[in-house]
Amino acid sequence: MADNELIALFQAIGLKEQRAKETVKNKKLALNLQNTISEAGVTQSGCDKSVGDLLYTLASTVSKDASAHLGYLARAVSDNRLNSSEQVAGRVIVPAIKFAETTNEGINDEEFNRACGVGVIVTPDQITAAITKHLDANKDALISERYKLLGPLLAQARQIPELRWANGVAVKNELEKQVIAMIGPKDDRDVTVKGKKKDKEPKSASTPFQKIKIYAESKMNSIPNMFLEGELSKLHKPGGNKQIKPELMEKHLKETDGKVITRFPPEPNGFLHIGHAKAINVNFGYAKAHNGFCYLRYDDTNPEAEEERYFDSIREAIEWLGFKPWKVTYSSDYFDKLYELAIELIKRDKAYACSCTPEEMHEMRGGDSGGERRECVHRNRPIEESLAEFQKMKEGRYKESEVTLRMKMDMQSGNPQFWDLVAYRVLYTPHHRTGDKWCIYPTYDYTHCLCDSFENITHSLCTLEFRMSRESYYWLCDALEVYKPVQFEYNRLQINNTIMSKRKILKLVTEGYVKGWDDPRLYTLPALRRRGVPPGAINGFVQDLGVTTSNSTIQVSRFEKYVRDYLDAHVPRLMIVIEPIKIIIENLPDDYIEELTVPFKPKDPSMGEHTVPFSRIVYIDKSDFREQDSPDYFRLAVGKTVGLLYVPHCITCTDVVKDAEGNIQHLICRYENGPNVKKPKTYIQWVAESSKHNSPVRLHEGRIYNNLFISENPNANPDGFLADINPNSLEIATGSLAEVGLHEVVSRALDKSKNDYESVRFQAIRVGYFCLDKDSVIEEPHSKANQLVINRIVTLKEDPKK
Repeated sequence: MADNELIALFQAIGLKEQRAKETVKNKKLALNLQNTISEAGVTQSGCDKSVGDLLYTLASTVSKDASAHLGYLARAVSDNRLNSSEQVAGRVIVPAIKFAETTNEGINDEEFNRACGVGVIVTPDQITAAITKHLDANKDALISERYKLLGPLLAQARQIPELRWANGVAVKNELEKQVIAMIGPKDDRDVTVKGKKKDKEPKSASTPFQKIKIYAESKMNSIPNMFLEGELSKLHKPGGNKQIKPELMEKHLKETDGKVITRFPPEPNGFLHIGHAKAINVNFGYAKAHNGFCYLRYDDTNPEAEEERYFDSIREAIEWLGFKPWKVTYSSDYFDKLYELAIELIKRDKAYACSCTPEEMHEMRGGDSGGERRECVHRNRPIEESLAEFQKMKEGRYKESEVTLRMKMDMQSGNPQFWDLVAYRVLYTPHHRTGDKWCIYPTYDYTHCLCDSFENITHSLCTLEFRMSRESYYWLCDALEVYKPVQFEYNRLQINNTIMSKRKILKLVTEGYVKGWDDPRLYTLPALRRRGVPPGAINGFVQDLGVTTSNSTIQVSRFEKYVRDYLDAHVPRLMIVIEPIKIIIENLPDDYIEELTVPFKPKDPSMGEHTVPFSRIVYIDKSDFREQDSPDYFRLAVGKTVGLLYVPHCITCTDVVKDAEGNIQHLICRYENGPNVKKPKTYIQWVAESSKHNSPVRLHEGRIYNNLFISENPNANPDGFLADINPNSLEIATGSLAEVGLHEVVSRALDKSKNDYESVRFQAIRVGYFCLDKDSVIEEPHSKANQLVINRIVTLKEDPKK
């Protein structure tokens, strides 16, 4: 079928146009879905979206072992034996595929129906009874720990055999209903008190519930919902993935004790970005949610692009987000073992030495036109010849790109990731860890799955662009008869108004559009950190988005709102004037000083309070004064009254003093401390002058960051992404003033030994959220010699233009 015909076919089963187009781009999935629709008998007629969703799930998840029974499974969907009245993929399709994998001959209807819950109806009364029994068994712990156990209890409830085929929403609602009946609604006891540590549970927990309880009382308090609900909740348990030889799984379980083991495997060729924050949360978080372990494994197989600063930055970013690797490993740790297995692959006639140029390989794979594919002339050379050629590669007897080692896969497969991928290539660049020991290096496609196997990874979690690599991942493990992990793909985090490409960010840096990889206008993790975005906000944002199996792009305003809400709950408030205008209060004496007690955050006494001076000379922000008044303007103007935050009385502007060029020098105001003064409609921030209090605090720079790009998709600009750069992405204010409370905020939050200037965060009242920048120079607390630089993290309110 032509692409337009496939799009129409996929829309006929309920896919939206965009999803249908994305599916067509994935040649393997498109072919699987086309065959599944055909087997279901709905090619001509189409079907309801509920049936179509099931067919799509079946096509995208059916395994090689179950594919022989695709027709049976597809018809079970189309005749409504497998229906979508439940959470389909986890409760219906996955068990059906698992059952089909274990059947070598025809499928027995009765056994299939029993294994897949066909015809099973779990009534509301049965749900109620099962939940009642579940909560009664854990009543004491629930009364003690209250709502911290809601998530773990729900996760356990879904494992109750009687509820296996129950409606998930009904189970959740019934659990919440009974929890409220047992312990009452949430109250002050369910608010997490910062800094309060829980007593540790004994390590000798004997029941699954106790293990969950221990986790619930750990630093993160509860398991994020992204691991209890949705796609990640449906993943197999350790031991549930079939191996080419049963003894491989026996050995794996013996070595791991049945633990969940994941890994985060970045390439050390650049700085991590916000998309990696999701991968970090998924891999480290999934392992932690299941009391397992997560490796940090550097995929260091390309010495040409790797630098020590990238290794350091990756580790630093992970720890900044609050995660700690179980072990830190490197793909290069396994270079000897990978080389030995490459020889074994050749001996099994699953790999061959190829002398084709990269251009010739491209043409043999169909070229730019996607034409006919053909096998390499070296593909069937004798095994001994390939072994000899591979040895010559290792000895450095070939130039780069002159000879490669390729895996003998299937050039006629519909999956490009099966077209005899390169396993080894010649590179004469010294490696940062192994020096010049090697002049041949394994590729990602060869290395990744084998390192996963060596480390006994149970769940190889990666983003959707690796979906087509799953087949080659499994092929290589089976070809060498080594333990085979399960690969699961999820949607990557994509945000508009920015770019994530390392190549393009490098261009921005080298050509001076931004000031380094940690420029706060970028979305690298070092940049977000420098901008002042808290790691807790990033983690919470990622976890709230959850995990799906279809790509989407998130509006940058959504991310900023999450950050704004997080900061609102966690940071103190200060008065800052970005562009000061001096005010002289004419009816106060020259030496007038009044000390005002100001809360760091109104309605939150836990943040404390501080003292600020109020004097005859104060400064307000330029944006709060207008020479030309109007009825809809409520801030300061000549003859107009305005309130000063926390000051007992308001002020009225009586005159404007200008220099010879007509620039405002200062305003003359009157302090309205007499009787019968009307309450002003607006209160504004201010900063007073007082040498006794070292007030105001003079800021060296205030950096106002805006979006780096003008449009949502910079790459769509016909003149290239550089033509889309926002000329006003950085505005620098000099001469800004802050109240003296800033000294206390700095001394509370800053640890100079850690160089964590960005941890000094605060709300500049009526202006935005700010942090201290690492360019600040701080000699001593309260010193006038200090040069404080602040960065705007986000605005107070979302810009209506966004």
